[in-house]
Amino acid sequence: MTPFQIEPPDPVPVPVPVGTATDALASALATAGWVLAVALPVYAVGRLLIAPAAARVVRSRNPNNPTIVDATRTYVGVASTIVAVVLGLIAGGYGATLGGSAVVVAAATLAVGIAGQDLIGSLVSGLFLVVDPEFNVGDWIEWPGGEGRVERVDFRSTRVRTGENAVVTVPNTVLTADTVVRPYAQDRIRARETVPIAYDDDLATAARELGDAVAAVEGVADSVAPSVRVDALGDDGVSLTVEYHIDDPTVSRVLHVRGTVRERAVDALESAGATPGPPAGRELSGAVAVDGAE
Repeated sequence: MTPFQIEPPDPVPVPVPVGTATDALASALATAGWVLAVALPVYAVGRLLIAPAAARVVRSRNPNNPTIVDATRTYVGVASTIVAVVLGLIAGGYGATLGGSAVVVAAATLAVGIAGQDLIGSLVSGLFLVVDPEFNVGDWIEWPGGEGRVERVDFRSTRVRTGENAVVTVPNTVLTADTVVRPYAQDRIRARETVPIAYDDDLATAARELGDAVAAVEGVADSVAPSVRVDALGDDGVSLTVEYHIDDPTVSRVLHVRGTVRERAVDALESAGATPGPPAGRELSGAVAVDGAE
């Protein structure tokens, strides 16, 4: 006799909503469309209209400060990008998420605090450099790591071209933390040249000839006459130092004037009967033994 068996019922198929994947894709595309439709016009207006207009206004008020003009264009452009992204996300339906989610805000704050620490420091340093009226594009600066002419001040770094025509990217934090010198910031600078002469030379004549020769060099200021003094008494001679001023100093002009002053100083001292850079007089004693090889 066959035992009584109960056959399990056939599984009932679960209906799958038609078009669910299609609807999700369409919704994502619609959201992306709204984001782009709002973000792109805002970005274009900021970059093409607001940034140039702000740069023109700043240039009209600061015609001799190209640093702040470039910085205005850069910062307004970045601000336009941020505003465009935020407005685009709000238009795409993410406004409540951006403003009401404490988790999102906390995560964004943590990410910015950790990953963007150096960037924020460079940004703040760049702002200090931009608003500093004594730091401009075109200035020749010296800092503990080198020297050169400022070409551009960006968010993270400052681009400097050295005397060897090399471009150096210096972090803004370095320039704000270290001492920065502008040797040619004024309309003239003071320079000096030291020349040793022998003890038996005529100091008065040598000093007079040296001062007259330096004063005749083109580029040496006429308003302040060169001065000559005895700077040091060495073992082999007397050091004469001539101080003079250079008008309208630039890198190439200063190098040229200093080189010319050295040449004229040597000629003037020789014409006065002095001996520039006298040889060292040393009395040697002793014996020298030479071992011959077999």
